[in-house]
Amino acid sequence: MLYGVMRTKETATMLTLRLNRLIGQMNGIKKMIADGAPCEDVLTQMNAANGALHKLSFLMLDAHVRHCVREGMKAGHTDETIESLAEAIESFSKMA
Repeated sequence: MLYGVMRTKETATMLTLRLNRLIGQMNGIKKMIADGAPCEDVLTQMNAANGALHKLSFLMLDAHVRHCVREGMKAGHTDETIESLAEAIESFSKMA
């Protein structure tokens, strides 16, 4: 990614906090499985974690557009920036 390091400290902090919450959710699911929790309860939590991961991915894409793409365009790297954006959108769209 051409301008990935352009993300702001505030954005990085927000993404990290959300990722830490997601890791906590995943650890909770792991414990539920180890403790023999009912399958439907585990699946409910997995669905919630999947939604949280999708939201995190959307926020990452949003940060890419607002920071990386903006800076790439300002710097005059239009073709590379558009290619980077297209790759990011393709990656995001694969999250089904």
